[in-house]
Amino acid sequence: MAQHSRTSRRSPLVTVIIKAMEKAARPMLRDFGELENLQVSRKGPADFVSVADTRSEKILKEELLLARPTFGFLGEESGETKGTSESRFVVDPIDGTTNFLHGIPQFCISIAVETNGEIVAGVIHDPVKQETFWAEKGEGAFMNDKRLRVSGRMYLNEALLTTGIPCGERGNAKRVLKVLDAMYPQIAGIRRMGSAALDLAYVAAGRCDAYWEEDVKIWDIAAGILIVKEAGGVVTDSQGGNTVLQTGSVLATNFNLHGEFLKFVK
Repeated sequence: MAQHSRTSRRSPLVTVIIKAMEKAARPMLRDFGELENLQVSRKGPADFVSVADTRSEKILKEELLLARPTFGFLGEESGETKGTSESRFVVDPIDGTTNFLHGIPQFCISIAVETNGEIVAGVIHDPVKQETFWAEKGEGAFMNDKRLRVSGRMYLNEALLTTGIPCGERGNAKRVLKVLDAMYPQIAGIRRMGSAALDLAYVAAGRCDAYWEEDVKIWDIAAGILIVKEAGGVVTDSQGGNTVLQTGSVLATNFNLHGEFLKFVK
């Protein structure tokens, strides 16, 4: 038991990230509670930006750079700010904006720390459910203070896949639907929940057995990739390679099922 409490102790870096997330989450939850008053502008096809997004990122940026002034910052809304060290924060202020704007309580804040091109820490905070998924390289993965493990399911017909289907002009919807069409008869179910970061967190927690998506941005998946790996899962691109952050193509599964899912997505 002592070992468990020792391994789930958060480093100063993770503590800084969680505090910033909790501060940004308070106004976000207020906005979520009064969506009819929220000002929303269209950012592009099926891609919204809201006052809540912009405010959330501003709070996160201020808090994180106050605590780690040498770090760079890459945010979905404000783009990149160079730092003087080899590390940067990779931030999605609201992952699942479309859910958020429709009053669906499936969204989160996602923050990763990238050092010399490698993700070394990742935190995903779901403010509605009060679930914080976090991991540091080599230290395991946790939800709040509970250790995470990917599922142990071994057969496709028991496996639950979570995915994103591109809408509007984004991504290659035809290819995605073709792959899902081939999978449907062989697996237990497919979920399209609308937040890539939470999809990855759910694979790490064993709630889903696999997550596959293409054309996702680095801030959607950087934190979740590390959390899945630290929970004992496997993460590759759709060809089985390690270009996930470069290509935005990601397949994350438990250890047993990776080869089976890879056959479909290849």
